[in-house]
Amino acid sequence: MLVSCGTEEAGAGADNTGTGTAGSDKGTGSSAAPADPAELAARARALGIAPELVYVTEAPGFAVAQQSVGVFGGDGFHTAYFSQKTHSQFELFVDRGTLTAENCPRTQVGQGSGESVACERDGDAWYRKAGGQHEYAVPRDGHVIRLVGDANRLDRAILRRAAEATHHPDAAELTALLPPAPDGAATEPVERGDLPPVGDGAPNNEVGASG
Repeated sequence: MLVSCGTEEAGAGADNTGTGTAGSDKGTGSSAAPADPAELAARARALGIAPELVYVTEAPGFAVAQQSVGVFGGDGFHTAYFSQKTHSQFELFVDRGTLTAENCPRTQVGQGSGESVACERDGDAWYRKAGGQHEYAVPRDGHVIRLVGDANRLDRAILRRAAEATHHPDAAELTALLPPAPDGAATEPVERGDLPPVGDGAPNNEVGASG
């Protein structure tokens, strides 16, 4: 996905303990069983997340902050990774869309601060900075994976390594990441019967509409 880091080490603020990572390193030939697609779909859709937008990653010393897992935007995915040793964190966002040389400077870093955005191509990804934040953004087929952190507390090499390690969860990672879907939870969007076929989608509240 990105050019390999090789023996590059994370600089100031890095935690190289190699513990507390989320799952196995997919770059080392792990044979972990993939998550069952039906189980992934049920768990993700119970939270309003599109299954194909659920990703996990790894960085030495960082682990998922379980309370941060949830939907982002319409049906995107968000989680945060935290280091107990350095008390630093980065966030992982996945949402629909794309990132190109044309729209990169106009697309906000993280959840947006209004600051001007500087973009630098790095392999198949973009390294982006705005104000006190920086991120690696990895365009995929119809969506973008973004890893965002504080530029003063989190070294670029950590974000780069985490970007290289992004992948769909295997069975063990899914179990740790998303809660089981409630019994009888819908795995497809619920069809609303009270919405008009045209207009802004608001229910009809005119006098006499309800009979």
